[in-house]
Amino acid sequence: MASILLRTMEGFFSRLQTPVPTVRTFSMSLTSNQVASPVWNLGRLNHIAIAVQDLEKSKAFYKNVLGAQVGEMASIPEHGVSVVFVNLGNTKMELLHPLGNDSPIAGFLQKNKAGGMHHICIEVDNINAAMMDLKEKKIRILSEEPKIGAHGKPVIFLHPNDCGGVLVELEQA
Repeated sequence: MASILLRTMEGFFSRLQTPVPTVRTFSMSLTSNQVASPVWNLGRLNHIAIAVQDLEKSKAFYKNVLGAQVGEMASIPEHGVSVVFVNLGNTKMELLHPLGNDSPIAGFLQKNKAGGMHHICIEVDNINAAMMDLKEKKIRILSEEPKIGAHGKPVIFLHPNDCGGVLVELEQA
């Protein structure tokens, strides 16, 4: 009986020592004109923005169903949106609703009837340096100058076709 137990244990431990298969990782090499800049630094994820058809219904879902801490609605006419921030502790979600028919969110919701993820926002320590550096790297910026965003800080948006299909907002930290 002891020898059967010993062989079973040896088999178990030999399986634990089996080498792990090699995992191949994807890496994107940067060309000489696309290297990170020492003039500005990327910071933390500030928020993920979700375009919604019904702001009150979405606000109620996150507050009443999921129990999240939900802020009040704020209108930001210069961006054509009404927003509500959902605090998630380590980051936020920004619920976006069009403020008028000319809003970029209205166009997004026409193409995406149920709503969905609109953009991500990442903080930078120097928005002006980031903007100049990204222009040199041929990354398209959707405005000539930073605009004031929902947090009262300067923001820029990077063209999704230059960012792997994702609309990226950079916000001054």
